Amino acid sequence: MSTTSPTTTTVSVSGMTCGHCVSAVSEELEALEGVESVDVELNPGGISTVTITSTKDLPHADIGEAVAEAGYLVVANEA
Repeated sequence: MSTTSPTTTTVSVSGMTCGHCVSAVSEELEALEGVESVDVELNPGGISTVTITSTKDLPHADIGEAVAEAGYLVVANEA
């Protein structure tokens, strides 16, 4: 038996304005393999912070695709 510690990934997402946006993004991210929870700190009209807890490292491309599927965009934290 292996006990793996959860991995936490934080991304910035633009374009989210309401609870429906949060639900859409959370639903897409929760569909990714290994995702245990999604926590969104909504900043309406600005950059929202999304924290994903998973059982393994998630490829950034997979996160970006899931967020895009919900209709939003992951933005870089740093240039």
